[in-house]
Amino acid sequence: MFMKSLPVGEFKAQLSDLLVEVQQGETIEIVYGKKKKPVARLVPINGSKPKKKRKFGILEGKVKFVFADDFKMTEDELLGRK
Repeated sequence: MFMKSLPVGEFKAQLSDLLVEVQQGETIEIVYGKKKKPVARLVPINGSKPKKKRKFGILEGKVKFVFADDFKMTEDELLGRK
């Protein structure tokens, strides 16, 4: 299993993005000093496992829908802005 290792400075600069990765099941190792010695690991809690990416178009060819000829909807209505 590949684990991302970052020096403290990079870790601080990328903290928000790294937290997203941890929520997705990744483990981040923090290294410190000239020898880049590992000093800590940021791991998901509650036994989180990496989430699999959803395959786009999984129902293609299996589902069919047809709009009625008198169906009308504005873009605002579609996006819930009205």
